[in-house]
Amino acid sequence: MAADAPPAAQAPASENLTLARVFGNPDLNGPAPRALKLSPDGKLVTLLRNRPDEKERYDLWAMDTTSGQWRMLVDSKKVGTGAALSEAEKMQRERARIGDNKGIVSYDWAPDGNSLLVPLDGDLYLARLDGQARKLVGGGVLNPLISPRGTYVSYVRDQNLVIQPLAGGAAKQLTDDGKANVHWGEAEFVAQEEMDRTRGYWWSDDDRLVAVERFDESPVGIVTRAAIGAEGTKVYDQRYPAAGTPNALVELFVIDPMSGAKVKVDLGSNPDIYLARVDWAKGGKTLYVQRESRDQKTLDMLAVDPATGKASVLFSEKSTERSWINLSDSYHFMPDGSLVWWSERDGYGHLYHYGKGKWVQLTKGPWVVTNLVGVDEKLGRLYFLANKDETLEQQLYRVDIAKPGAVTRLTELGWTNNAVMDKAAMRVMVTRSNANQPPQIYLSDTSGKRLAWIEENALVSGHPYFPFVAAHRPTQYGTLKAADGSTLYWEMITPPLEPGKKYPVFFEHYGGPGTTQQVLHQWKKPIAQYIVSQGWIYFQIDNRGSNYRGKAFEDQLYHAMGTVEVADQVAGANYLKSLPFVDGAKVTTYGWSYGGYMSIKMLQQAPGVFAAAVAGAPVTKWELYDTHYTERYLGDPRTDPTSYSSSDALQDTAKIRDPLLLVHGMSDDNVVFENSTLFAARMQSQARPFEMMFYPGHTHRVAGPGISEHLWGTILGFLDREVKDKK
Repeated sequence: MAADAPPAAQAPASENLTLARVFGNPDLNGPAPRALKLSPDGKLVTLLRNRPDEKERYDLWAMDTTSGQWRMLVDSKKVGTGAALSEAEKMQRERARIGDNKGIVSYDWAPDGNSLLVPLDGDLYLARLDGQARKLVGGGVLNPLISPRGTYVSYVRDQNLVIQPLAGGAAKQLTDDGKANVHWGEAEFVAQEEMDRTRGYWWSDDDRLVAVERFDESPVGIVTRAAIGAEGTKVYDQRYPAAGTPNALVELFVIDPMSGAKVKVDLGSNPDIYLARVDWAKGGKTLYVQRESRDQKTLDMLAVDPATGKASVLFSEKSTERSWINLSDSYHFMPDGSLVWWSERDGYGHLYHYGKGKWVQLTKGPWVVTNLVGVDEKLGRLYFLANKDETLEQQLYRVDIAKPGAVTRLTELGWTNNAVMDKAAMRVMVTRSNANQPPQIYLSDTSGKRLAWIEENALVSGHPYFPFVAAHRPTQYGTLKAADGSTLYWEMITPPLEPGKKYPVFFEHYGGPGTTQQVLHQWKKPIAQYIVSQGWIYFQIDNRGSNYRGKAFEDQLYHAMGTVEVADQVAGANYLKSLPFVDGAKVTTYGWSYGGYMSIKMLQQAPGVFAAAVAGAPVTKWELYDTHYTERYLGDPRTDPTSYSSSDALQDTAKIRDPLLLVHGMSDDNVVFENSTLFAARMQSQARPFEMMFYPGHTHRVAGPGISEHLWGTILGFLDREVKDKK
């Protein structure tokens, strides 16, 4: 199957893409707004919009939902101070993968809808709808929020939780021993990096109580991380919970903001657990806590009495022996005390209703609910994203609690969608794209009817990508069978094929467990089109172990990383070699992070299959990676060292005989730089030839003005030299 090319009847003769233009301003994808929200009264759509002349910088904008008129609420260049961020905020941004963003990166609506809380350059501002902004707090603020009823502004400063009356008045510090290794109101490293939990405190909906995490990193091992920059090196003693080593000690307290009184929550007798999620029941009568076991095979839902801290287990999710629990944010506590809950208990991620001790399955089938978008509590109606009708697309659906299984699709086939709803689930903001249309955003009602464009992003004259539309190459999709009979989906973009000519292949992969599906009916970043314009075929395949395909598909990587996912990528390469227009001697492969790890494993397990490989920021020794991610899939190295030794990328370096380029940011605090230095040392000790390119001052994401162009120039220069241009 193939996606038609975008209409080009009115397009001019195509310009030639260059790397400088791919990564230059304005963004070729068109506007890239983020953090979409509806005001409490539904009259305004707000979002962060990047600048045409500086695509990494974001300002706060609002659109009137009636008139469609836009206005800038906060200009980050006029309001911000440009002060350097604290190391704590830099690390939080790195965990959120927005480390290169400038200006405004988040905001929070006041409940009355008359103002917004805007963090900027470490300060905290209150922005009014007339565009005026006043500074509330100066310097070093983390995790700011307006409490649900608008009584307080809360934030973390110097590792303690602080509240301040929104109407004005003195700030009050609710905790006082936050210093050194003790933090209040923050999420610990693995919660931010691996658990999709970025916050460490939670207000009850009546502003009467706040649940606050306290964590102590004293037991966590120290990694002396050298952040090697262009001018000098900074050394950080970072508390990094490597696999098989102690985690931070996490506690939870309920605090009365008026009196400051604290009640400790009983999280159980075993301190070696994960604090996964925290939520309040309506009216603050019960605190719900999701407690995950260290081996991630059990997830307990605790019901906590906030007055005493006493907890009882409401229910538990348990994995099978050779599997794990995937955490989710797709759940909702209903006003009657019942719960809408996402679970993989039948082998696929689906929605359930839990009330009075009974479970009712609301969705069912060999497909996956990927996100619970909104809940209309009055009607008992749920809105969710899923791949029910097409494996390669996310569509928006609805189902009523009273009518299990009666699922209605609200969005149009042929697109991959994301969606955000207001709190009352009355309006939807849909973001969609396909292979020929960059992301569009529109406002719709609950039937799916489009009410207004928020960002049409049409590929017409004036769009940054319009000069290149005529040369845009279509994406083809297809399937292969894995060794166990599983269906594997692939995508391919080719140059205009000349009869009898054979073409080299740029084969991209990621491939790790728990990863977002890569092959989708969605817009691809223009770098893929640039690669094709240089005479390469672009190819990608989703292997066993990736998500959104059910647990049986994903669980094959349990204690077996570097096995079936590598075999599936090799199967993709062998399929390519069978095509008459592919030069079988010139199939290359590239990956970053887990994909970088796989690049190395492919060269080790299938020598000669790939003409060359690029490994970006690879994990080469899994004992160097963090507890929550690594132990989920490989177990504890203290009890199962074999899974680690067989999965690493260091044991078989002597088998590598194909050209390899190793790339890494020299200040990476996620996949620490030691992974690449260990691998490089091993290759050198065995006199194995390879190339390296390391980036001073860059973390796990090597990107930015000039840097992105250099990185891709290096990658493609290596592949041209070693493969494409080689006779």
